[in-house]
Amino acid sequence: MRRNVGYFVVIIHSVVLASLHKDPGVVYVGKYGNYTWPRHDLQAEIPGEIILGALHMVHERSDNKICGPIMPQGGIQALECMMYSLDRINEGDFLPGFSIGVLSKDDCDRDIYGLEQAVDFIRGSVANVGGSEVYKCDDESDPIVQLPVIPGVIGAPSSVTSIQVATLLKLFEIPQISFFSTSSVLSSRDRYPYFLRTIPSDVNQAQAMVEIVRMLNWTYVSVVYEESSYGIQGFNELEKLLKEANICIATTEKLTKDSGVAGQDTYDDIVDKLKLKPNARGVIIFGSDQEVGELMEAVKRRNATGMFTWIGSDGWGGRGLAYHGKEEQVEGAITTQPLAYEVKGFKNYFLKLKPGSNHRNPWFIEYWEQQFKCKYPGSPWTPYNENFIKDCTGNESFDLDTFDMEAQLQFVSDAVLAFAYAIKNMHQTLCPNTEGLCDAMNPIDGEKLKKFLLEVQFKGLSGDDFQFLPNGDGPARYRILNFHQKDKGVYEWSTVGYFKNGNLTEMQNLTYRLDEPMHPPSVCSHPCGPGEATQLVEGDSCCWTCMKCHTYQYMPSKSECVTCPMGTIPIADKSYCQPIPQKFLDYDDALSFSAMIVATLGLAATSTIMITFLRYSATPIVKASGRELSFVLLVGIFLCYSMTFILVSKPTEVSCGAQKFGIGLCFSIVYSAILTKTNRIYRIFKAGKRTTKRPKFISPKSQLVICGSLVAVQNAVGIVWVLLRPPKVISYYANRDDHQLVCNDAVEAWYMVGFTYPIFLIIVCTFFAFLTRNIPEAFNESKHIGLTMYTTCIIWLAFVPIFFSTADEIDIRIATMSFAISLSATVALACMFAPKSYIIIFHSERNVRQSLMAAKPVMSGPVVQNNYRATKCNIRIDTDSKSYQGSDMELTHRLRTSGSCNSLCSRSTNLTQANGISISTQTLNFPVRLKYENREPEQDQGEETEQDQDVQL
Repeated sequence: MRRNVGYFVVIIHSVVLASLHKDPGVVYVGKYGNYTWPRHDLQAEIPGEIILGALHMVHERSDNKICGPIMPQGGIQALECMMYSLDRINEGDFLPGFSIGVLSKDDCDRDIYGLEQAVDFIRGSVANVGGSEVYKCDDESDPIVQLPVIPGVIGAPSSVTSIQVATLLKLFEIPQISFFSTSSVLSSRDRYPYFLRTIPSDVNQAQAMVEIVRMLNWTYVSVVYEESSYGIQGFNELEKLLKEANICIATTEKLTKDSGVAGQDTYDDIVDKLKLKPNARGVIIFGSDQEVGELMEAVKRRNATGMFTWIGSDGWGGRGLAYHGKEEQVEGAITTQPLAYEVKGFKNYFLKLKPGSNHRNPWFIEYWEQQFKCKYPGSPWTPYNENFIKDCTGNESFDLDTFDMEAQLQFVSDAVLAFAYAIKNMHQTLCPNTEGLCDAMNPIDGEKLKKFLLEVQFKGLSGDDFQFLPNGDGPARYRILNFHQKDKGVYEWSTVGYFKNGNLTEMQNLTYRLDEPMHPPSVCSHPCGPGEATQLVEGDSCCWTCMKCHTYQYMPSKSECVTCPMGTIPIADKSYCQPIPQKFLDYDDALSFSAMIVATLGLAATSTIMITFLRYSATPIVKASGRELSFVLLVGIFLCYSMTFILVSKPTEVSCGAQKFGIGLCFSIVYSAILTKTNRIYRIFKAGKRTTKRPKFISPKSQLVICGSLVAVQNAVGIVWVLLRPPKVISYYANRDDHQLVCNDAVEAWYMVGFTYPIFLIIVCTFFAFLTRNIPEAFNESKHIGLTMYTTCIIWLAFVPIFFSTADEIDIRIATMSFAISLSATVALACMFAPKSYIIIFHSERNVRQSLMAAKPVMSGPVVQNNYRATKCNIRIDTDSKSYQGSDMELTHRLRTSGSCNSLCSRSTNLTQANGISISTQTLNFPVRLKYENREPEQDQGEETEQDQDVQL
């Protein structure tokens, strides 16, 4: 050791001394004598100027014997491949003037035992650090045999052993290249700075296995992994990748390895637990061949053959220990295997080896005995050959049909060649133009050697190019193997695809069983159908029942149904909610169009009548109908028809405000004017029964003030309503399929706030119309008013129930309201103005004072003279000093009370003494002819008096 290792010398010295006194093994009493097992002293050697260390799992692991039987493929074949590669390197002039040798030990696939064996690799380094003082003979002299300094180590095959060995070797800066260790832990440059490998990391292998599961459309699998660094780290990667792929793990089971060798009961329990999850037919096994072979035996014992499909790691895929004698149980397995090609020439080399000539491999005879089930003459006894009856001849031959060659020997060969190319490049750099080793390479600096190792690039004996990844791992390439029946009873491993650059490629000819080619599904619950949510089964996060979402629910995730917000409905696949198209009255709607036609006709009729009244405003019939209130009434009717266009328009804040204010205003104008008319008539004739004094506030101006005051009440209501409840446009949902755009007051009965006062006016008007129903026929406008109000009441009695019954159909409610308003306006227009307009336009001859007064034949009575002695009265009515201009006008009244002219004259208290006798028309109780004499032209011809309005109401 050359840097910073002085403080390790004492510790390592103790380890080395302990290793010098290794337990020679257990002495067994056999059938044919005693023997020691295992034999720690056995080692395979090839001499050379540079000696590499090597660890191979020549024997299987055994719980009670430490080392079990020979491991044929990953053990003996890997060892012979290493020596074969060294032979090829040392042939010719590849290395200038020196050769590379090896010192190989057996780790029996056990980490602690392998660590003890690896101590032999650091003895030379310890001696080099401490000098000859470390090792002394009993007489204090230096030993004759000098321990070689091992510059690099090939192996170990097992990840758990490699971790132990790498921890030791880094103290002495000895690079280590493993050919089978795949644990992801070993990729850490901080913890294992001198560890490299020619095989890819388990991170990539786990990704390949998950891609296979995804390809098979499995969503529910069990995982079995061995209790070692290889298995645990592999499982950790699997668990993470499976979760990312949304693949559930049904159960996880451990295969005992580091803690010992499990018995049959342990494996039987694992199979029984797998059977508890019958839907998880896919099982991922991340383990080694020996443990997997025991698991398959348990599958046979527990009658679980054919129940599961295996997805395997490279630790057992294609290895005889896992499937020999268990073909039916393994059938259909899909395993990953680092992509490796056959080492050219090695198979022929291996098949020609004989126990009598292969002296450099001390375990080859044991391998031969195990392969041919015979005892080789002169070989030492072992726990495994003492049961063989026949003797080996040494000339037995392999059956090529059943012979299995390890498929990953390329990684062994590449590990050897990596050291060879690195040492050659190092020699060219440090010892240029020099044959043999120079002082710069004696001994070899491990740090420098690691640098050259990471930079090597070469074409291996397999013909494949090789280069380490920056972290020291091998390139991530895998072959996908499938174990299946080629013919009845003939099984084989075949390549069915590859995994490169994170993707499966060239996948084909995948077979499960001869009678069932397709691999069975491995799902706990089948995916729910469209519109169905998964409801997890309690206690198992991977299984669920399907819950159908109802019509108005969508699925924000696979496991929940959420009701769509009002105004939206889910799309067909229920992935999200889409808005329901808004429904509202607009000008292009059929209902709106119908309402607007009615309103347009009403506006045209109202405009025509208004123009007619304006044009003939000075005529008697217009004057007699109360010209000012008539125009107010026409304006109200015009507004009623106009409201239709506001009501059926698309709701906006402006239109909503106009609706709130307008529906009450237009009606209040109409019925305020009608109420003013009926109230005036009522007051006049009621006062005539009690007194001759003329009632107050019956002049046109007074009538306009009264009407305006009544309208002002509605305006106040509208203003307060708008202020307390501002108009808004809202979405209204009568049901889950409905989405109406409406004004906020169209919902419920808020519009009745605007109708309350007009309804009150209608009721009062109807009341007065009823009271004035028996006014003489000459006053026929009272009957027209009565007809108007009775019809209006019928309309509104029908409208109110319709209004409340259409609470869910706002468009129908608004359209009905439009028709009701237009119909009410039409009734008022027809009853109040149609007869007058008919006379004005078609019978102008009746539009005179005499016509208005002669509704009934005139009955002549006695003429009353000024001295009250005659029966004929020449009476001049003087009202407030105003008289009529023009010819005499006659008015015929039919009153209900009886009396005489004398009583009339005597009862009159409203007579004037100016230019004749004046009486009150309200006190007449019999037919009388009134003569108005035109004696004082006191007013213009166009001015209207109260008498003009009293003539024809």
